[in-house]
Amino acid sequence: MTPTDETGRHRDGRGLRVHLVDGTYELFRHFFGAPPRAGADGAEVGAVRGVVSSMVAMLGDGATHLGVATDHVIESFRNRMWPGYKTGGGVDPLLRAQFIPLEEALEALGVRVWPMVELEADDALASAAAVAADDDAVDQVLVCTPDKDLAQCVVDRRVVQFDRRAGTITDENGVRAKFGVDPASIPDWLALVGDSADGFPGLAGWGKKTAAVVLAHYRHIPDIPDTAADWEPRVIRSVRGAATLAARLAEERDTAMLFRDLATLRVDRSLLGAVDDLAWRGPAPAFAEICRNLRDPALAERGAALAPR
Repeated sequence: MTPTDETGRHRDGRGLRVHLVDGTYELFRHFFGAPPRAGADGAEVGAVRGVVSSMVAMLGDGATHLGVATDHVIESFRNRMWPGYKTGGGVDPLLRAQFIPLEEALEALGVRVWPMVELEADDALASAAAVAADDDAVDQVLVCTPDKDLAQCVVDRRVVQFDRRAGTITDENGVRAKFGVDPASIPDWLALVGDSADGFPGLAGWGKKTAAVVLAHYRHIPDIPDTAADWEPRVIRSVRGAATLAARLAEERDTAMLFRDLATLRVDRSLLGAVDDLAWRGPAPAFAEICRNLRDPALAERGAALAPR
């Protein structure tokens, strides 16, 4: 694997790289990973300051095309599909109050922001990644989040996941090594094993390794036979309790397909007209005032100094 810098660019400098950031994940990470900080207006702004500072650092390290997706509201169309799907319940009010200020700060910084309402931030990242991957001028798309849902977007080394915190890049081979299945099978894998972060439990008895072995052969849930007698012999030999697993899936196939639908990211290409829309051209005048409220005027100075001339 070619060495990369903090932005995920190849150090040999070749090709355009697009960086797509999970703003909701970043906001949570900075809220729980940094001490609280009151803004000039008295409101808590520590997480906002952390995320904005992190984005300025990315730009300083050479990122040129940058987009950030946020969950403007936590609930989405998926809550109508499954009553147990994640909601905003239990989210610290001090954190929840920073969602909109973050979007405003990033927009003032000059970064393209997708504040999602009906769809989720993950859907916006998948959508932008699909558009960017179709552009011949793009060498690589880096989806900046460790969220396993986004592994389904990975394509060879053209669309990869970049965990900025760990400094690691996961390409298509990395997805297979981590989950045991191809990126296209990630929604099926999540449907069988469940996703506690999103609030659906999967099917009883279907563990991570079992689901990986079965899906490595069949790829998708609809292609798994209802009875173990119809399974490929080497698949039967590789898992325990194949008959029980097959019976469970046959009995709960509709539920499994619902979970698969929940885990499948939606691609809405209208969210990004062209890759050039992600080109960073510098902060707006409002960014300086926002940084004053964050009690970090130096952040505005750093942003202004980085602006392309």
